[in-house]
Amino acid sequence: MLTGSDLLTKVKELGDVSKSDLVRACGYVSNKKDGGERLNFTAFYEALLEAKGVSLGATGVAGIGKGGRKLSYVATVQGNGNLLIGKAYTALLDLKAGDEFEIKLGRKQIRLVPAGSEDSDD
Repeated sequence: MLTGSDLLTKVKELGDVSKSDLVRACGYVSNKKDGGERLNFTAFYEALLEAKGVSLGATGVAGIGKGGRKLSYVATVQGNGNLLIGKAYTALLDLKAGDEFEIKLGRKQIRLVPAGSEDSDD
């Protein structure tokens, strides 16, 4: 798995490839029990953020939201049933308006997978 400046260089080198191909080319792949391939998007994006100088740990500016409040990484279902993630979190992952995700439901969990990624098929 590439990290740091090697990761940034590879991302720039690959240019406009699919997110799945980018994750695979940077080495963020593991094997499923059935022998299939699992792309580790979360680990890739965390490494990418760290390579860009954004730390997701307790230290640094990354854990601070608007008004200096510390990000809690806990979301609460609102009275109207909505589950709000918030701008501070989407900014950490450099998400833009119009980015699409597939919603995957599991036992007491909700997983957001970038639309069109190979991980969205399982």
